[in-house]
Amino acid sequence: MVKLRLKRMGAKKAPAYRIVAIDSKTRRDGREIETIGNYDPTKSPAIVNVDEEKALYWLNNGANPSDTVRNILSDKGIMKKYADGKKAAK
Repeated sequence: MVKLRLKRMGAKKAPAYRIVAIDSKTRRDGREIETIGNYDPTKSPAIVNVDEEKALYWLNNGANPSDTVRNILSDKGIMKKYADGKKAAK
């Protein structure tokens, strides 16, 4: 099963994260399938860059986002587009 989750990067006490598609059994910082975006919570406001096309591709192919990634995608409006696409398909 593929999950969309955060992969920690950056220095000690200065985290930066990549939003990645990764096998659910892989460790947090393990080898990802594809990088979808990045998230830097140390800045004010937090910097978030997400490739919408890649995110929708993985969501449509059954990837489950973690709670934090789901919140990030919701803030960017990607989860709404995903839900609308599912409704239109029915």
